[in-house]
Amino acid sequence: MIVVTGASGQLGRLVIQSLLKTVPAAGIVAAVRQPAAVADLAALGVQVRQADYAQPATLDAAFQGATKVLLISSSALGERVAQHGNVIDAARRAGVALLAYTSLLHADTSPLGLAAEHTATEALLRASGVPHVLLRNGWYTENYLAGLPAVLQHGAVIGSAGEGRIASAARADYADAAAAVLIRDDQAGQVHELAGDTSYTLAEFAAEVGRQTGRAIPYVNLPEADYRGALLGAGLPEPLAQLLADSDMGASKGGLFDDGHRLSALIGRPTTALAAMVEAALR
Repeated sequence: MIVVTGASGQLGRLVIQSLLKTVPAAGIVAAVRQPAAVADLAALGVQVRQADYAQPATLDAAFQGATKVLLISSSALGERVAQHGNVIDAARRAGVALLAYTSLLHADTSPLGLAAEHTATEALLRASGVPHVLLRNGWYTENYLAGLPAVLQHGAVIGSAGEGRIASAARADYADAAAAVLIRDDQAGQVHELAGDTSYTLAEFAAEVGRQTGRAIPYVNLPEADYRGALLGAGLPEPLAQLLADSDMGASKGGLFDDGHRLSALIGRPTTALAAMVEAALR
């Protein structure tokens, strides 16, 4: 039995869709806070169980009979370590054979502030004695595509990444990698540094958007504080603005780059190209 936590989220849904290609629906559990949110998965025969990272009793019930669990990192910044600890403890009590965790690319050496809660979770995993595998995911290309409406409105890409190269990949690529790891039997103790096959600077990202729209789209590099201010001015909440600005600064220091091609090796195909994703987003 494979349990996917956070199954109503964008990544969790994609992981389950990928698993369904090779795993019978009855052998998959979608663990979610609101079961009604995944009625479509239930209709496919996937088991749906209520699970809240902050409520350990729900996790014990959700993990009954589980052999493998995918812990998709919580979106509750500042609360992640405690929530992840609850999941790890529940997995230990359930005696799972493998706990997979979605961490951050090169978390142990990353310059991104986002890495702190991931490294703390990795330490909990090591101390738990639970057999585990780390899926150290790089950036989702969708993180930048989400800003395309603003880019087209203002005619520029802004950020703080400088000349840092970003080896991003599609969320679906990372989901396929998670599914591939979950169906294998040799993953305990593995650390997978996962990133796109190719990389780009934000200037190159801007140039690609310009090429496909027939417009001159420059990249404007800002000091981190100014970029954070621009995000706040656009209506983003402070924690998210801080995270994005810090992540861009981390990218300028190489924090979002990797050329090991481990992701494409796991999924058995090239990662999704930036140009194709920009094209799809502009439709």
